[in-house]
Amino acid sequence: MKALRRFTVRAHLPERLNALAELSTNLRWSWHSPTQQLFEEIDPLLWGETERDPIGLLGAVPPGRLESLAADSGFVERLDALAADLRDYLTRPLWYQIQQEAGRSLPAGIGYFSMEFGVSEVLPNYSGGLGILAGDHLKAASDLGLPLIGVGLLYRSGYFRQSLTAEGWQAERYPSLDPQGLPLRLLTDSGGAPVLIHVSMPGSRVLRARVWIAQVGRVPLLLLDSDIPDNDPELRGVTDRLYGGDQDHRIKQEILAGIGGVRAIRAYTHEHGLPDPEVFHMNEGHAGFLGAERIRELVTTQGLDFDAALASVRSGTVFTTHTPVPAGIDRFPADLVRHYFGSTDGSPDSALLPGLPMERVLALGAEGDRSVFNMAHMGLRLGQRANGVSKLHGIVSREMFSDLWRGFDATEVPIGSVTNGVHAPTWAAREWMDLAHEVVGAQALEEARGWEQLHTVPAATLWATRNELRGQLVGEVRRRVRRSSLERGFSEAELGWTAGVFDPNVLTVGFARRVPTYKRLTLMLREPERLKRLLLDPERPVQLVVAGKSHPADDGGKALIQQIVRFADEADVRHRIVFLPDYDMSMARYLYWGCDVWLNNPLRPLEACGTSGMKSALNGGLNLSIRDGWWDEMYDGENGWAIPTADGVTDENRRDDLEAAALYELLEQSVLPKFYDRTDGVPTRWIEMVRHTLEHLGPKVLASRMVRDYTLGYYAPAAEAARAANADGYAGAKDVAVYRRRVEDTWHSVEIVQVDSEGLPDTPVIGAKLTLRAYVRLGELAPSDVVVQAVLGRVDENENLTDVRTVTMSHAGTDSLGEVFLTDTALPISGAVGYTVRVLPHHELLVGDAELGLVRTPNA
Repeated sequence: MKALRRFTVRAHLPERLNALAELSTNLRWSWHSPTQQLFEEIDPLLWGETERDPIGLLGAVPPGRLESLAADSGFVERLDALAADLRDYLTRPLWYQIQQEAGRSLPAGIGYFSMEFGVSEVLPNYSGGLGILAGDHLKAASDLGLPLIGVGLLYRSGYFRQSLTAEGWQAERYPSLDPQGLPLRLLTDSGGAPVLIHVSMPGSRVLRARVWIAQVGRVPLLLLDSDIPDNDPELRGVTDRLYGGDQDHRIKQEILAGIGGVRAIRAYTHEHGLPDPEVFHMNEGHAGFLGAERIRELVTTQGLDFDAALASVRSGTVFTTHTPVPAGIDRFPADLVRHYFGSTDGSPDSALLPGLPMERVLALGAEGDRSVFNMAHMGLRLGQRANGVSKLHGIVSREMFSDLWRGFDATEVPIGSVTNGVHAPTWAAREWMDLAHEVVGAQALEEARGWEQLHTVPAATLWATRNELRGQLVGEVRRRVRRSSLERGFSEAELGWTAGVFDPNVLTVGFARRVPTYKRLTLMLREPERLKRLLLDPERPVQLVVAGKSHPADDGGKALIQQIVRFADEADVRHRIVFLPDYDMSMARYLYWGCDVWLNNPLRPLEACGTSGMKSALNGGLNLSIRDGWWDEMYDGENGWAIPTADGVTDENRRDDLEAAALYELLEQSVLPKFYDRTDGVPTRWIEMVRHTLEHLGPKVLASRMVRDYTLGYYAPAAEAARAANADGYAGAKDVAVYRRRVEDTWHSVEIVQVDSEGLPDTPVIGAKLTLRAYVRLGELAPSDVVVQAVLGRVDENENLTDVRTVTMSHAGTDSLGEVFLTDTALPISGAVGYTVRVLPHHELLVGDAELGLVRTPNA
């Protein structure tokens, strides 16, 4: 019989063990080895069976065992010490507080919005890299002491669980998650009643959501859940699945995440007596509606007009884009946005966001085709500070969104970059953490500092650690291959071969990630016979572990998985290559720990960052990757290998052939010889690369470095800007709004009438002085409203300027031709050199003069 309803009953703990509840519900345990060891001590077998889930363990352990532990003085002492350590961790000053004590101005609170969070496998609220990155961001923020609040949705079926059919085709199932069985607590009011968030829906309906709190160390993660009796069946299903459903379903999720998310933060800070965030960070455009909700707040509660509210919201908003291709951006039909935001009585205002004109809401997401609403464009219009997630991705993003800043070179588009990082205590094997504690001390490592000191560990110890972790991976591979084979319908009698899958002494290559086409899952199969020779080489074999999920609607991705599975099913190679289904955080750890080489071969530059190779590097793995994403900036020739790219080859098949050949060549000529050439049993050249990786790459890939970069480069300036805009009754925001309207209304009248040059000799040399005088008509604008720049650079065959330098020109008076601007500048470069002059709007509360996307040149 099937149960009508499933729910979780938590164990009653003996009073002396009450601290176990505290330890199990704060997800700090997920990256704190001593706490994990304590739970494992309760029942090692059950700890494994519950997949290292403290709440699942405490619900399954026999009461008698708990009673005996309560009487065990040694266990109780360790429990009390860990509970005290957690309380100390939650309250003592950390990096952020130390920065504040030193006088640095930092935000009092930060709201961090993402559609998925991969904090732990026991909270399966993630699908891939975006969610894992968000989870690592929260953990590093906690370790550094940031006053950050995470906001997302609680998906009742999470992301799908993956299995394989007998034919190797991906199958999906969606388990039903019970929030009571997860490390969550409800947000309640002072009377103990659940707080409900309300969001208006068309047809006078209301979408209601309760708010679950996952405590991630010091950081609360608020997850909105619409599956409550107060909603009708359709609205109950809004938070059913991550990335499921059609566009109508998706926009409801994003409305709840953005608008409902802001309301959840307000409720949380009110109930806990905390300051509201000064800075809001959108991790991708999915939660972009949060900016529209904050505009509504200011319009309806502070009496600001739309433009002043927009200026205020922009000043304190950070937008991070994660996609390098337009196809990866959420784009909705404008009519669908109208349906959800428009009024039902014909008034111009939005019903969902009262006080906001419908057309102004639509303009936030407008692109050239006005029938489309672009969530990334909305993020860029609502965020005064924006960034990509690697240096190369910053370059790609500036190109991709350059249409929003017409008249500017792509290099001037105001999108920066913060390269992603990974949380070392989560992803580094316990063996590496123990070594690191010995070298730098546990306290120093808590913020993941000192990782580079692992290079001081003797070569033999490094090699022994690598061998031990590879051995653990082999055991896990055998277990999972056997389980997958049984799920595919094979009988026990057919599976004797699984006991010999993989060899703990063979070079192990890992490839695990989502399976969109651009990641090229099957590039390694380009020459099947050549790959077989590598796998079966009697002297220097390779073994290859592959994992990844394809989106349920992506049959092309599923076909790629099937191609790999069918190859791995062949009897002659199945002990050397495996596809492991149901890739998640628990599997990923074994792969990062045990793989000697991490393979990544996307189509450059379509990988925004990619962090799996970073996690491998933290465990002494060497990267073998196309120079894309993070690897483009961090590859140094000694920390792994860069697969050459066939740039300029437009034939996709030929490009794949060339890059696959380069991959095979690197394996055969460089990777394998370094691994198998030994001195006294140790591959000396290999271990030197491992040592170099730990020393030089380790500190760069840490999430603590990433969060510091965000804090100092984005959060702190955004908080300063927000304070300047909002002070004295929002005087700054109002001034920016008036200024912006005035500039946009009169920009058409700005004209560079004439530019004169003087001072150059007949044969100028570098450093020769050039005097430029520009005559500019400004219409109703004053000279203080603009900046006039001389732009010098090389001139190509089409008279375009490249390698440019800009020099600000000084206002030198008024002439019949207009305002006069003057500069004396030295020629900075040699060769074919040219110049022009341009005018840009300038206001002290704008981050940069390109912010408004307005520019006037002589030929404009």
